[in-house]
Amino acid sequence: MTKRTPEKKTGKLEWSLARLAEEAGLPARTVRFYIGRGLMPGPEKAGRGARYGQEHLERLREIQRLQGDGLTLAEIAMRGEVEESVRLPEPEAWWSYGIADGVEVRVRADQAPWRLRQIRRALAELGNKLDNTMDEPADTGGRQGGTR
Repeated sequence: MTKRTPEKKTGKLEWSLARLAEEAGLPARTVRFYIGRGLMPGPEKAGRGARYGQEHLERLREIQRLQGDGLTLAEIAMRGEVEESVRLPEPEAWWSYGIADGVEVRVRADQAPWRLRQIRRALAELGNKLDNTMDEPADTGGRQGGTR
């Protein structure tokens, strides 16, 4: 297979979708998929004569490298090129435990395993206590009829 060089119509390197995909070693539909998922920007010139530049090829290679490092496409998209002024904080993962009817406790998932075991034991105890109190009559704050 011969190596095709990009065209230089505007003084900078440009590729068609097919040539860009070939250069990156990917199917053209994968490139379209990445654009649709927001992993990379669309073509510089849209339509039938769509043109892609050097930054597109670099982004494709970066996506391939990050996938090689074990990142998913969702994780790569989260690392996308966003202006620093609007960059969101890194997301946090939380475990959600429904321990009794109407009671939910959230715990950050990045805890050490031994700490999560402690938390689960404590939540199980709390859940049991709450379940046991559900069987008891509600305390209305005052006496209910009758004499003592």
